[in-house]
Amino acid sequence: MDSFKKENVCEELKKYISKENIYIDEPMSKHTSIKVGGPADIFIKINTVEELINVINVATSEKEPITVLGNGTNILVKDKGIRGIVIRLCNSNYEFIDDSTIKVGAGMLNAKLSRILYEHSLSGFEFACGIPGTIGGAVRMNAGAYGNQIQDIVLSTRYLELQNDSKYVIKEISNEEHKFGYRTSIFNDKKRIIIDTTLKFTKSSQEEIQEKMNENNRQRREKQPTDKPSAGSTFKRGDDFITSKLIDECGLKGFGVGGAQVSTKHAGFVVNTGNATAKDILELCDIIKKQVFEKFGKEICLEIEVLGE
Repeated sequence: MDSFKKENVCEELKKYISKENIYIDEPMSKHTSIKVGGPADIFIKINTVEELINVINVATSEKEPITVLGNGTNILVKDKGIRGIVIRLCNSNYEFIDDSTIKVGAGMLNAKLSRILYEHSLSGFEFACGIPGTIGGAVRMNAGAYGNQIQDIVLSTRYLELQNDSKYVIKEISNEEHKFGYRTSIFNDKKRIIIDTTLKFTKSSQEEIQEKMNENNRQRREKQPTDKPSAGSTFKRGDDFITSKLIDECGLKGFGVGGAQVSTKHAGFVVNTGNATAKDILELCDIIKKQVFEKFGKEICLEIEVLGE
C-alpha cells in the first residue's frame, strides 16, 4: 500500500476508530512476543464487535487484506512486514452466565482471566494461567498444558465469518463444532474471526486454585526460557515422538543463526537473543528440521504461524 493510500484509508478508519488506535507502518516487533517483525501497513487496535465490523467494511471497500491478531504470541512476522490492515483484538469484556459459566471477549489475556476466575473460586483454567496469549488465540489453536486443553472447558464460541461475496455473518457453534485437534480448530481458517467464547468451570477453593497456578508457573519458569523473547513452543509434538527430545539429541541446544538460538533450557523453543530477524529464525528452523530428519527420519512441523513477507 503506497503512502497516499495509507493516509486515505486511515482517514476513513478514523470515522469509526479512535485515532490513537490507528498506526501507519507500525513495526510488528512491538506487537509480537518474539520481538521480531517488519512493519504493518496499517495497524489497528479494536475493542468492540462494532469496530471490527466497521474495519472489515473499510478494508473490503478499499480492497485491502486483513490480518487478525491477539497478543502476538505463537506467531512470527517476516522482516518485510504485513501488507494491508492488521487488527489486534483488544475486546476483553466478560459476563457471567451463571455462577460457573462465563462469556469472555476474544481479546482477554489468559493471565487476566485466571485472576478473575480465582476471585470467583472457579477451577479449570489453572493450566493456562501462564500461557502469554489471549483466550481467542487459545481457542483458535486449542492451547494446552499439563494434560489439559481449552477444548475441555469450551461450551460455545461466537465468531464473524467472512463470505466470498465480501459480506460477513455472525455465527455461534458448540464445542463439537469447533473440530478441536492437537493445536488446531476450525478457526485455523482465517475467514473466521473469534468474537467471544463461553467457558464452563467447577467450584473450588481459592487456596487449591492458587496452589495449582503456583505449581504450573513454577514448572514453566524451570523448564521454559521465560527470560528471552520467544513465540512459545516452536514445533509441534510428533504422533509418536517428543520433538524437543529429538532436537536435544541432535546436539542443537544453544545452536544459533544470527540472533536466533535454540534455547539452552528447552530445545523445543527458538529464542531471540536480542537482535534476531525473522530470516535468522526461519533459517534456524530449517536447519533443525533437516538435522532431525537426517538423524531420526522424522519430519517435524512448526507450531508457530508465519505471517507477512
